[in-house]
Amino acid sequence: MTASIPSKLRLDNAANIYPASMSKHYSSLYRMRISLKEDIDKEILQSALATVSERIPTFRCTLKAGAFWWYLKRVDRTPKVRDVKPLKSFRFSDQDGLLYRVSAKGNQIFLDVFHALTDGYGAISFLLTLAGEYIHRKYGVLIDYNTLALDPKDSPVYAEVEDSFKTVFTGRHGTLEKNVDAYHIHGTALPFGAVKDLRLVMPLSRIQEVCKQFQCSVTDLMTSVMLWALQQEHEHDSNLKKRSVLKVSVPVNLRPIYKSRTVRNFSSYVNLGMDVKDGYLTFEQIVEHIKEQKAHDLQLMELEPKIAANVELEEMFIVRCLPLVFKHPIIDIINLLHGDRFCSQTLSNMGNVCVPKAMIPFIQDMDFMLGRQRGNSGAASCLGYNGNLYFHLTRKIARDSFEFAFLRQLSALEIPVSATLDNLA
Repeated sequence: MTASIPSKLRLDNAANIYPASMSKHYSSLYRMRISLKEDIDKEILQSALATVSERIPTFRCTLKAGAFWWYLKRVDRTPKVRDVKPLKSFRFSDQDGLLYRVSAKGNQIFLDVFHALTDGYGAISFLLTLAGEYIHRKYGVLIDYNTLALDPKDSPVYAEVEDSFKTVFTGRHGTLEKNVDAYHIHGTALPFGAVKDLRLVMPLSRIQEVCKQFQCSVTDLMTSVMLWALQQEHEHDSNLKKRSVLKVSVPVNLRPIYKSRTVRNFSSYVNLGMDVKDGYLTFEQIVEHIKEQKAHDLQLMELEPKIAANVELEEMFIVRCLPLVFKHPIIDIINLLHGDRFCSQTLSNMGNVCVPKAMIPFIQDMDFMLGRQRGNSGAASCLGYNGNLYFHLTRKIARDSFEFAFLRQLSALEIPVSATLDNLA
């Protein structure tokens, strides 16, 4: 790494759960994809990858276990462009120790990421920087870089690789969030490692019209559609012991709130939903409820204490002194007891991706999809680009009634949809 960047970086506060829960059967993975308008020249992509992985130096690191914590350590090997593989648990040794995989097929560039390395923002920044450098080398185009697509000629700075959780929340007293177990969709598991992915393409112009009608954001609207579909699942579930709380966990990018430049993990979440023990809600009621709840939960006085509590817990003397061999199973058990139990599904929305103008003529579309979930049957992810919302519903069960309920509600809202079902693993 450059002189200003340490050769070792302890995992950020949000990342420790991922190596703790990792096994040969599961690891927290997600995929970014950019489709260009012409087939990819892999040799040019390889040269671009060599440069960009130096510009964002955490993408030249492997995961190591220390005496007390996991950490990222610099590796000197240049990452390679590989063949596309299923989005399932991968051995770091197959990636020369790296925590991600860049691959290409036809006109598509894929980025598969282990969540301990970075969140969706950091991944899309790396992928856009890589695509920008590829377009520059392939077509001779000068790129007008922005906060997402970084200039490969610039030197990395520490602010880009810092643990912003520690920078912002060290020394604060926090309070752990109180939650109750949420309803989960059950069904026959797909074959080991398999993931079904339903890709939906929707015009943002129509979505924005519907959002204007309900005076809500795109995230509010899509969360409400998911909750309406969960309500349909719950209503037709014959299990008498089913939970009555329906919740969608929505990650929150903390960078704009705290002016952070980090490309590592720096996000929190809000669990949005309702308790249907006293009866089911109309769609209009769901939207209003989610708007009010999100507005409340995103207040700093609500958001900050739970983040500070996690940082405070990690910095406790007894926790710091506990060897990793003991921390590892404890963190995994805590994750099992307090992770997916409290939400029915996840919706990760990257928002409308701002691409440098010089790159737009070369890009066809973009996608963001989550891999197999550990405790939930599925998850949703989306991003906006060039007038469309690219929305993915992934699941690890054969049952697809949730997806059909989701589509029915989109139809009721008169949102046109182009749908494609695929296998990620």
